[in-house]
Amino acid sequence: MVLMPRPSRRWRAGIAVGALAVLLAACGADGGGSGDEAGGRPYTIGLSNGFVGSEWRTQMVEGLQAAFAEYQKEGVVDELVVESADTDVNGQIQQIRNLINRDVDAIIVNPNSETALDAVFREAIQQGIKVLAIDQAVTSKDVTNVVIDQAEWARISAEWLAKQVGQGGSILVVNGIAGHPANEMRWGAAKAVFDKAGVKVLTVADGNWDQATGQQVMTNLLATYPDVDGVWTQDGMAEGVFRAVQAAGRLDKIKISGEARVGFMRLWNAGRADGFESIGVVNPPGGAVSALHMAVNVLDGRKFAAGSISGNTVHVPIPYTVDQATFDQQWGKVSGESDAYSLDGSLTREQAAEFFQ
Repeated sequence: MVLMPRPSRRWRAGIAVGALAVLLAACGADGGGSGDEAGGRPYTIGLSNGFVGSEWRTQMVEGLQAAFAEYQKEGVVDELVVESADTDVNGQIQQIRNLINRDVDAIIVNPNSETALDAVFREAIQQGIKVLAIDQAVTSKDVTNVVIDQAEWARISAEWLAKQVGQGGSILVVNGIAGHPANEMRWGAAKAVFDKAGVKVLTVADGNWDQATGQQVMTNLLATYPDVDGVWTQDGMAEGVFRAVQAAGRLDKIKISGEARVGFMRLWNAGRADGFESIGVVNPPGGAVSALHMAVNVLDGRKFAAGSISGNTVHVPIPYTVDQATFDQQWGKVSGESDAYSLDGSLTREQAAEFFQ
């Protein structure tokens, strides 16, 4: 006996929808479909994550798994296939091909490059797979970006720091990973703020979105540039930057843009007695959850409403910002969490549905 290969889920779904359309026509129905009929529930979802060197990414994956489990209980989805490892662009291309071979219905990707994944995205689309990018936007028109505005995220803290150091003030910059799409978008926006405000950027260094690396980089920078007014840094490194400035005995002299993570907020809270101030803009790991809600709507056959998408990008709101005025309120909610915990937020199902017709 010869065993025939099992048809893919997209082939099976297409046959099922076609058969249903014929049946509806025969019964005099209008042929319109929604919900399960549109996409062939339950759906299999893939996740491609090409960087695991931060707690933020761990929280992102765990949040997605929890939201997926709720859909799974309802029969909307059946399997979440996770490809998550520290890898380069070629490694992430292989991740996505693995997901294509697993016959997923949609891929949620946190991309390592803005442009270098275009060809493999096209491979997925040609197989009928929906692709949604999170955390940083990609240029491929085949992909729907579901992201916060990373430029706006950076401007908020950059404007705060520029006001703190004033025109003519000098700052150091500890960035994430040079060339990474989110890093480049953030730093481009922050630099424009500092240029406009007349703030001198003495040097820019990479801390790789890692606390220990950020601390070492900042220690080295302070040895080279002892006379500085402020530091602008991104999430994942602010705690390390704080500790380096603290070890140098300069917390009362150097203004630091912070992050909305418990470890940094714990240091911030302790320093408030001595007048330390900072700011933390939430960069939500829950963006993956927002994308999952969007993916279910897309797979159900719904179209984005006019004005809810710009080109191929859907901007979800930055949840909130922690500053001197809101610190007590937010700290009261998260002080019991681990130091690695990032303050979070995501669209609800109902909020995600509002983006669609």
